[in-house]
Amino acid sequence: MARTVAVGVGIMEYPFDTADGFWKWVDLCEAGGIDSIWQTDRMISRSPILECMTALAAIAGRTKRIKFGVNVVSVAMRDPVLLAKQCATIDVLSQGRLLPGFGIGSPRGPEWTAMHLDPKTRGRTTDEALEIIQRLWSGEKFDFDGRHFKLTGAQIAPGPVQSDLPMWIGGSSEAAIRRTAKYGTGWQSGAETPETVGQVIAGIKAATAAAGRHIDEDHYGAALGYRFGTLDDPGISKVLEEYKTRTGRDGRDYFAMGDAETIANRIAEYVDVGACKFILRPVATGDADMYAQTKRLIEDVLPIVAARWPKPAKKLAAE
Repeated sequence: MARTVAVGVGIMEYPFDTADGFWKWVDLCEAGGIDSIWQTDRMISRSPILECMTALAAIAGRTKRIKFGVNVVSVAMRDPVLLAKQCATIDVLSQGRLLPGFGIGSPRGPEWTAMHLDPKTRGRTTDEALEIIQRLWSGEKFDFDGRHFKLTGAQIAPGPVQSDLPMWIGGSSEAAIRRTAKYGTGWQSGAETPETVGQVIAGIKAATAAAGRHIDEDHYGAALGYRFGTLDDPGISKVLEEYKTRTGRDGRDYFAMGDAETIANRIAEYVDVGACKFILRPVATGDADMYAQTKRLIEDVLPIVAARWPKPAKKLAAE
């Protein structure tokens, strides 16, 4: 089966000066052939960050073509019935354009302390929640007696438009690999090196085969920051400092910065280890900078991607 390489864009912090600037950026992505828009999940923060599910609902109403998702929803911090209902509603009103991605939440997240949640149980809580979400999406009416959640006669309607709504799982730990093999229809990395992404994909393939399941070859994704320009550009040092404070990592090892060929070649490193779906985050601040960086991605990188990894020709319907 030929793999299809698709390039989406994402944001974590809200980098725009105005709401008009945000919508102009969304319109650019919609018109420019970007595959998807992704919002990071963060509820407690000093920096401005949009609430992910609300943002997706707003984007759904603004657009007609583009897909959208969360990279990734911190399931252990949310009620699974409400989350299942939100996803189904957005999928219905967008006519099947939702790409839900789920994870356990970063242990560095401020939510655990601020909201008095126990990060030690986030894996088990997430596993229970994913089972509940899957069963609700199927239209089933059921009881659930878990350690973290209890339900009686639970059911939601309408269900998702997508009959098999994709469930992308995030994370690179052994537990995340097992979770993907059990529940996932796809896997989406966070900020990881090509080497790590390749190791996780290999682990997921082995685990799904052992479980008697299969994930499509083009349902493995990678995420990275990018910027046309150099590390000396105004404001970039601040972005790198904030990234290191938040993650403990040097952004220069996880971002692609340079010209179009540099960015395309970095994408190729991930394609070589099995990734096909990409979330590229513009390293930019302000309305004009975000627009300019995304416009250059559309005009300079997407044509290279299309040329290197052409989409398989559609089979003609039998006459």
